[in-house]
This record gives sequence, C-alpha cells and structure tokens, in this order.
Amino acid sequence: MNFEQARFNMVEQQIRPWEVLDQDVLDLLMTVKREEFVPASARALAFADIEIPIGCGQVMLKPVIEGKILQALQLAKTDSVLEIGAGSGFFAALLAARTEWVRTLDIEPELVKLASTNLARNGVQNVIVEQGDGIQGWAERAPYDVIVVSGGLHFVPQALLEQLKVGGRLFAFVGEAPVMKARLVTCEAEGRFRTEDIFETVVPMLKNAPHHDSFSF
Repeated sequence: MNFEQARFNMVEQQIRPWEVLDQDVLDLLMTVKREEFVPASARALAFADIEIPIGCGQVMLKPVIEGKILQALQLAKTDSVLEIGAGSGFFAALLAARTEWVRTLDIEPELVKLASTNLARNGVQNVIVEQGDGIQGWAERAPYDVIVVSGGLHFVPQALLEQLKVGGRLFAFVGEAPVMKARLVTCEAEGRFRTEDIFETVVPMLKNAPHHDSFSF
C-alpha cells in the first residue's frame, strides 16, 4: 500500500471537501503518520472514512472529524492542552505538533498503555499520558488553553469549564444518538462562556459520562 498517496487522497478527497480549508491543519494531517497509530490489523484502513476500533469499546474518530476539530480550535504554539480520551494517541500527537504540551487522560489502562507506546515509538515528547476519569478534568495542572473531549457527553461538565483559561477553547460532542452537536465553548471572561455548535455527528459516548448537571449556560 502506498501510504503517502493514501494520505494525500484522505486530505484532498475526504477532509478538504468537508470544508476543512485551514492549510496549517491540512499540512498537519499530511505530516503526522496516522498509520502508525492504528491497530496492525487495520493498517490498510488507516485513511478510510470510518471509525477504527481500538479496543475497550473505543474508536479512532474519522479523519474528517479530526480535521474539523483542529480547524475549530485554532491552536497556537504556546497552548497547553488537556485531552479527555487518549485512545490510540493519534489525536494527542496532532495536538502536540501544534502546541506547547498536551496531557491526555484515559480511564482504560489498556488504552493508556497503547497511547503511551504509540507516542513514544513516534518520538512525540511533549505529551503526558495519565490514567484517570477525565470527566472532572485534571485540576492540578489547570487552567488550560484548550480542552478536547474525544467522546460523547450528555452535557459539558462544570468542572471542565472551570479549568479553561480566559480565552481558552473547549471542544466536545454533546447529546446522544442519533444526533450529537460538535460544540466549541470559548471562555470570554471569568465565568462567562460563548457556545457555538459547528456540525452534527455521532461518536461513541465517553465512559462514565454523567447524565445530569447542576449548571447551565
């Protein structure tokens, strides 16, 4: 399989037509080697427009979804990032290539090991992989410029909002099947947030995602 041609086709035939037009994002998706983060048995599907199972009921998101998230977040080299849902480590590698450092959490020990192994093998040094329930974030290193939740939530927990810097951005998939909102929340001032629903999709729910919240905005 010609991985470079397949990567080019993924960007030009899947991602760009989905209105991901930020050249920095397209260049990033051409640079970080997705095939190095998929299970060996699925390597031939690394660039397909599908979710790829990685174990523990979790998946790698479709490439177009990853591109849309990156475009929405407008990452900066000075950003500190918290990712909820380490998965295979691929999205953490994408984030790390455009930011100062990334802390990625996963509740599943198997996925913590998978992400750590993949990131180390690919020389990604500015990502820390932690085991933990990311629903409450990781307060000891807060606040963050960027928080990304890689699975579905019924709502955005207050604890995550409180860990955003002023000017910080949070991306999450909110709702439940058959339709979820891909939501960007920006902290405009202390305790004040602006919400934008960017597109609709469906992704697997985050494990332990709570059903009720005492806070709304």
